[in-house]
Amino acid sequence: MHSATVKGMRRMVREASSAKIRKSLGRCLAAILALAVVTTTAQAHIIQSGSGGFGSGFEHPLTGLDHFLAMFAVGLWGAQMGGRSIWTLPVAFPLIMVLGGIAGIAGIPLPGVEIGIALSMIALGLAVACAWHPAEWIALLLIAVFAICHGHAHGAELPNAADPADYAIGFVIATGLIHLLGIGVGLVLGKPFGGRLSQALGGLIAIGGVYFLVA
Repeated sequence: MHSATVKGMRRMVREASSAKIRKSLGRCLAAILALAVVTTTAQAHIIQSGSGGFGSGFEHPLTGLDHFLAMFAVGLWGAQMGGRSIWTLPVAFPLIMVLGGIAGIAGIPLPGVEIGIALSMIALGLAVACAWHPAEWIALLLIAVFAICHGHAHGAELPNAADPADYAIGFVIATGLIHLLGIGVGLVLGKPFGGRLSQALGGLIAIGGVYFLVA
């Protein structure tokens, strides 16, 4: 009798856990789909209205897989670390990225930018994969170095016809959206299986960084 009761309780717990995981994954997919729809709609309107200003800046982080995954990893890592880091990391990245963008627009050389972008995917992906929780200042310092690289790349690719201010606003807003997506996915995947799904995602991002590094 006691054994049957225990087995029944275990079955109920497993079913509840499975339902929770399915519900979480469903929310995650819905969030990704919603962002994709919003992004596509925004690009359709924004890019038509400009000759390379806001539209090009908004489009650049979304169409470059290396930029997208690194920025996604920032949000994912912030959600995994929790506390203040859930907002300090995603806020710091675009703000510091603007400084790198200004340097790129001004034509100030920064050797190894593409290598830095690939390394950002590897480092941030591994941070998530290993569930690394360093002191906040260490995480922010790491974020700052990579944000400079990403910002410089954006600024250096500024179209000749673009307005620098509009272009910068565009890529900062797009970056913020990617961070929000990373945070949302991180919060959803942070609970099931002890956060291993989130860690696995970080590992895939790191592998992507290795590909971009050697390609």
